[in-house]
Amino acid sequence: MQNIVLIIHLVLALSLIAVVLLQRSSDGAMGLGGAALGPQAGRPPLTGLAKATWGLAIAFICTSIALTVISAANDADSSVVDRVVLPADAPATTTPALPDLQLPALPGANTPLLPPASGN
Repeated sequence: MQNIVLIIHLVLALSLIAVVLLQRSSDGAMGLGGAALGPQAGRPPLTGLAKATWGLAIAFICTSIALTVISAANDADSSVVDRVVLPADAPATTTPALPDLQLPALPGANTPLLPPASGN
């Protein structure tokens, strides 16, 4: 079920991108470009692309909510915090001990780097 809704969601997202890109940009966006902003300047009627954009946007939001509900229903028995926090009665895991490594002796390794400190 989740895969079907996810595929529909992806198709809606791609369709929404395509419909938005097909629309003609308006020069009077955000009140710029000398557009009439008075009370008599009503909104123009919605075009077919604008109606398609609204429909796809509503369907996209619905599939987003559906995916959230499906995901919450699948993970109802556990929480993200349960996966991170270790229960008190669970045995603590220990890291395995690393083997002791012996470095090869370097020539002159027994000579001190600094001269012995004087008793001054």
